[in-house]
Amino acid sequence: MTMTSKDVTAVLGPVDESLAADLIATGATQAELAEAFAWINNDEALMSEGRRLPTGRVATLVDLLSAEEEDELE
Repeated sequence: MTMTSKDVTAVLGPVDESLAADLIATGATQAELAEAFAWINNDEALMSEGRRLPTGRVATLVDLLSAEEEDELE
């Protein structure tokens, strides 16, 4: 089931409306967003567990979240 802005907020907390719209537009699920968020915050730990790098919608979400994180650092 495709996410809503409420689903996005449940995983990420308050976010910019345009980011939420971009995340929803991927067609990903809340579970996929949670997985992408885990990769953003714990990539070394997940790789140490032997998990494969994200693909598909999760990879797209990781890219969107990474870009947002980089924008915040500038």
